Amino acid sequence: MPTPSLVDVLRHIAREEPLTATVRAFRGLTREHLGQLLDEAAEQLGGGPREAEAPAAEPASRAALDSTTPGIEVVTPAAGGALNRVRVYSDGAARGNPGPAGAGAVLMNAEGAVVARLGKFLGHQTNNYAEYMGLLIGLQHAKSLGAREVEVFADSELLIRQLGGKYQVKSPTLKPLFQEAQKLLATFGKVKLAHVPRAQNAEADEMSNRAIDERM
Repeated sequence: MPTPSLVDVLRHIAREEPLTATVRAFRGLTREHLGQLLDEAAEQLGGGPREAEAPAAEPASRAALDSTTPGIEVVTPAAGGALNRVRVYSDGAARGNPGPAGAGAVLMNAEGAVVARLGKFLGHQTNNYAEYMGLLIGLQHAKSLGAREVEVFADSELLIRQLGGKYQVKSPTLKPLFQEAQKLLATFGKVKLAHVPRAQNAEADEMSNRAIDERM
């Protein structure tokens, strides 16, 4: 058996180890964030962003893509009529990767006021699947608000680079989600895609984890 590389070891730890003691040692650190930190360390060592596969038994379905599916909670509904421009902060979490997963999105108006908080429990899925679902529920709700322009902010470099055409989508599980996201983005008159640090995406992260904890 060949000797594993440091990248392989880091990614195995990120996927398989509970890391409970480390999470307890650092206040505010979650198991999901720690796994992502290990994945990022692997990327910096030359592994490149990892495109994890979801279990074959749980492919994406039309029901999973439908924002009217029970489980989405609008905590703060939009005030007033249609919004011209909406900022969508999206995120996904999978504890164990794959494991119990949730999608989250927070929508803001052009002035930065929150108009909706969304969360959806996804069952047993990967982090990348959850990231795409967070984006989809955010975009679908932006359309329901009548938005004509959308600004997407996510801390998943993989998602943003795939949507921007810089990375290919090789995963058969992610492809239908990617295609659905492309279709939704094409319905807006103006689109901005931005990769942001995790600290700037904390509210969407909170919703994705709430979705898991509360089975939203």
